[in-house]
Amino acid sequence: MFNFLFTLLILPFAPFWSYGQLYHNQGGNWRNDCVGNICNIRSDKNLNSYSLFPISEAVAAGLAPEKITDNPELKVWAGSSVAIDVDSGTILHYDDGRKHVQIASLTKMMTASLAIENIKDLNAPVTITRTALDVDGTKVGCPTSVICNSNRMFVGEKVRAIDLLHAMLMNSDNDAATALGIYMAGTPDKFVKMMNAKAKSLGLIDTHFCTPSGLEIDGHEDECYSSAYDIARIAAYSMRYKLIWQIMETPSGQFYSTDGGVMHELQNTDLLLTTLPGCIGGKTGFTPLAGKSLLLGAEDPTSQHRIIAVILDDNNRWTDMRDLVDWIFANYKWQ
Repeated sequence: MFNFLFTLLILPFAPFWSYGQLYHNQGGNWRNDCVGNICNIRSDKNLNSYSLFPISEAVAAGLAPEKITDNPELKVWAGSSVAIDVDSGTILHYDDGRKHVQIASLTKMMTASLAIENIKDLNAPVTITRTALDVDGTKVGCPTSVICNSNRMFVGEKVRAIDLLHAMLMNSDNDAATALGIYMAGTPDKFVKMMNAKAKSLGLIDTHFCTPSGLEIDGHEDECYSSAYDIARIAAYSMRYKLIWQIMETPSGQFYSTDGGVMHELQNTDLLLTTLPGCIGGKTGFTPLAGKSLLLGAEDPTSQHRIIAVILDDNNRWTDMRDLVDWIFANYKWQ
């Protein structure tokens, strides 16, 4: 009878209790101190041996964000949302953060991380293929599917890998992401296998990628998903690569084909980049199925502490993200 009740009532929730930074080690090395959805993860011994996040000296010394007010949790009118402290992994805001949903171009955070890890020379020329150019949605030279304000790439054009990285992270260009995936793995499908292998290695059990760009595959949309929590962890992981975030905080730019014959203009899609104090970069996402989403990195006024916030499926994403970041820095202190 006990086994039946355990299976019926307890077991369905076990994956959540043992997942990622919410893990509690019965051996005593890790404590999970939670009040509601706020969890402070501390290490009794070696933080670096467990955490997926870059570890600062302050965190290694036992410092982590703690709530300093009795203010209730902020309600963000999104399908799901999460905010975490980058250095410790502490969850600062959580609302249905493990819900499996389509994430559109937030996928490009994984593509960018793999590009840094697998392309030895980012100045190497990449030949643009028809497969890359045939993807739907935003493309180099076309910031939307119906507006083109600069030169598009063409079959056979050679551009540097680092320029494709700029186009993918600033303009959110799907052809640039696909071209990088092809360059690294030979085909988009083979690159997707790399993406999912990386997700597995990071312990991201709520994620399954389908394309380098984040576009869903017709007829297989339910196989393309992640969660706000997983995407926040990917973004925090990517912060070990300064180049990614240097690109993401660049407002605009341009690049040329390797022969200098064609110029392509870039414009960052992050509207909070120059209007939200402390913003260090962001990534937008949209498909009709995923809705409007936003990932943002921000630092406190001392520039010593960084957070990642993720809002998925939110028509009011800009205002909600601003409110969420302001709420976190008003209600937490690092000590």
